[in-house]
Amino acid sequence: MTSSLGPDHPAHRLADSAYLRACRSEPASHVPVWFQRQAGRSLPEYMALRREGSILDTLRLPDVSAQITLQPIRRYGVDAAILYSDIVVPAECIGFGVDVKPGVGPVIEKPFRSKADLQRLRPLEPDVDTAHVLETIRIVVQELEVPLIGFAGAPFTVASYLIEGKPSRDYANTKALMLEDVSLWHELMNRLTDLAIASLRSQVEAGASALQLFDSWAGTLSSADYREYVMPHSSRVLTEVADLGVPRAHFGVGTGELLDQFATAGADVVGVDWRIPLDEARRRTGGAVALQGNLDPAVCLASWDHVAERVRAVLASNHSHPGHVFNLGHGVLPQTDPAILEQVVELVHAEGRTDGG
Repeated sequence: MTSSLGPDHPAHRLADSAYLRACRSEPASHVPVWFQRQAGRSLPEYMALRREGSILDTLRLPDVSAQITLQPIRRYGVDAAILYSDIVVPAECIGFGVDVKPGVGPVIEKPFRSKADLQRLRPLEPDVDTAHVLETIRIVVQELEVPLIGFAGAPFTVASYLIEGKPSRDYANTKALMLEDVSLWHELMNRLTDLAIASLRSQVEAGASALQLFDSWAGTLSSADYREYVMPHSSRVLTEVADLGVPRAHFGVGTGELLDQFATAGADVVGVDWRIPLDEARRRTGGAVALQGNLDPAVCLASWDHVAERVRAVLASNHSHPGHVFNLGHGVLPQTDPAILEQVVELVHAEGRTDGG
């Protein structure tokens, strides 16, 4: 994988890390592990730092966001950090009227409804609009000895928040717009694609060594609708950051029926939730990509004996394939005992093996 980054970039310094090797489907000394939503949620040290109110208020404080990003590295000894941020940050920073309410999630003051709303989605200027995010990255990479993962929301998932105005169970308004006004839909998706590309590129240039595109709610779509209305835009995001030369992961929930398309959209790594085993996911992706996952987050609420059994089952289903990044099938649940996640990391490191590792 060629790279347009300078020789001193962390991606080059950490190229032989277990995480980056696994992303490239290369054997490593052990199966790497990190957890989605590891920066916060269940950590008491996170709650001690976290400000009251919206997460967006905390994100505007680079020193605090950097420490939250580093907390799970110190606590768990995971093989990668993920930036403490949110997928709606670019839309919020260009003034679309986004907030993240505790216990609710992203809420939109005036949801997207018509062509006139496109004017509210101006191009992102990262050095101005998300300067605090880039400063957080610069602080973090000075301390990290493992790769930092930057991320963005995929166009469909961000669009669903902007259109619905809040988290949704059925995405009815989103699907209705997608089907009834195809031209407007693609214009909206193109604007959001541009936002994601600008954000991801700036994160890597600031020091991130890998990227993840979160299409969290793509699993609500049929395979045909995903192929026609969504995949071209996600693929453009992944393709237009390829020259940076860092691994690109693509993740969604309930996307078992979309894995073949996820695998051809331009990612190096495809996230797998807990609904299908890794060996089946590898069959569906044709072995063309590394896989990330896929322990059910709810399992971590059980006693250690049950958790250990399920962790070993995930490792066994991978059959020692070198392209495996152990993770949960979605994010850490807030009520998770951090001690359980510490034990998960220890077990994966002790028993996870890859061919040639």
